[in-house]
Amino acid sequence: MHLTRRLFTTAAAFVLATALSTAPPAAAAPTASAPCTSMWKAAHKVAVRKPAGNEGPVATTASPLVRYLRRGEKVRSCVVAIGRGGRSAYQECGGGSQWRIVLGGQVPARCLKRARP
Repeated sequence: MHLTRRLFTTAAAFVLATALSTAPPAAAAPTASAPCTSMWKAAHKVAVRKPAGNEGPVATTASPLVRYLRRGEKVRSCVVAIGRGGRSAYQECGGGSQWRIVLGGQVPARCLKRARP
């Protein structure tokens, strides 16, 4: 009985290993993604900042200034960076720690309003 159990577990392990080695590859992620169509407009003149190399992925109010968005200027943004620390918080437009990623850098999320395309 002991020999039968050992043969069974060895055979089961072989079948499992064979099945895993011949399994089809996982489905690849689609290469073409949907284009970003979310349009936003600046509520007033607002700075676009780019995080410095030692700051991490989220901008802060001390991050280098790239340019300004003029009031009413439309930008495209589909991604929000959320800062979880005190340095990434901003006071502009009511305060917060969410930064919308736009061309060239990041803008405080509350300084942008949804725009029609």
